[in-house]
Amino acid sequence: MKRRIVMVGAGALGGYVGGYLAHHGHDVTLIDLWPDNIETIRSRGLELDGVTPEEKFTVRTAKTLHFSEVSSLTGQKPVDIAFISVKSYDTERVTRAIQPYLAPDGYAVSLQNCMNEDAIASVVGPGRTLGVIASIISVELYEAGRIRRMAAKGGDQHTVFRIGEVDGSLSPRVAELVSLFSMIDSTKATTNLFGERWTKLVQNGMRNGIAAATGVTSGECDRTDVLRRFAIQLGGEAVRVGQALGYRLEKLGELEPERLALASEGDAAALAEIESIMVKRTASNPRAGIQRPSMAQDMAKGRRTEIEFMNGFIAEQGRQVGVPTPSHAKLVDIVLRVERGELRPSPANFGG
Repeated sequence: MKRRIVMVGAGALGGYVGGYLAHHGHDVTLIDLWPDNIETIRSRGLELDGVTPEEKFTVRTAKTLHFSEVSSLTGQKPVDIAFISVKSYDTERVTRAIQPYLAPDGYAVSLQNCMNEDAIASVVGPGRTLGVIASIISVELYEAGRIRRMAAKGGDQHTVFRIGEVDGSLSPRVAELVSLFSMIDSTKATTNLFGERWTKLVQNGMRNGIAAATGVTSGECDRTDVLRRFAIQLGGEAVRVGQALGYRLEKLGELEPERLALASEGDAAALAEIESIMVKRTASNPRAGIQRPSMAQDMAKGRRTEIEFMNGFIAEQGRQVGVPTPSHAKLVDIVLRVERGELRPSPANFGG
């Protein structure tokens, strides 16, 4: 029998992954907290797009539920795999909502930006919790029922999906997920889930909050000296916190973690190297002019951001291990002030 898959959160990443799995014939139910998104998918399908013509198609085979309809799963086939793909502040409550419908051997998977495996494990147990890191994927829910991907597929150049157990084991469940995600893009199993997760947190921490607080695209952030150098400062601080916590960090795309940290600490050669990579990356991305990280999308829609679970979390972890993170504290303050309407989104918030 087909495995029953639910995506709890059918936004940019959850909708993209769920849409692809349904497109490949899997039993997928999309559950979302945004009513218009579900109604649009019901009426015209889920429209996916990417950087090549082959990535543009409409998915009409996925089942749909409003989050308020989760109780209708009672009496139905149990859920084998529940992907949790909501904002971090909603993680525990949506996991509690889906937990009663998990099959006895069913499990939950964090498919999110921040470090939420512990929150999920607190509900379903660590033995039923896995994580998927989506590295350099750049997907955007730009309107209800429509998702576009801004970054090219990984292929042999970059492994997009990294999948692991919280205990680092290479279990049959990891193999199952690797098989599923390989239908979408390049995928690997990892014994370093939390190192991979912190690496992704460094990447997101460098870009999301700045874009949200300025209103400019990722490309503009990388091309603007003051914003690019602030991003490097954020990245270097986060690398040092991760190292102090004992995580084994991976490469951040083309960026070596140690070189990024050195660049943030005044090493002129490392700074020139990191800046060159960032500027070239933007120049080679045809969609850099419209690409907006998820937090910038949330800010534009008037939604609560994940800044406290991203840069705020990095700053808190830094305090615990004695690593200063002044740039992260500054960014959290600016983003929250923009959220509250005390500041307008502008590069001027960083002196740019």
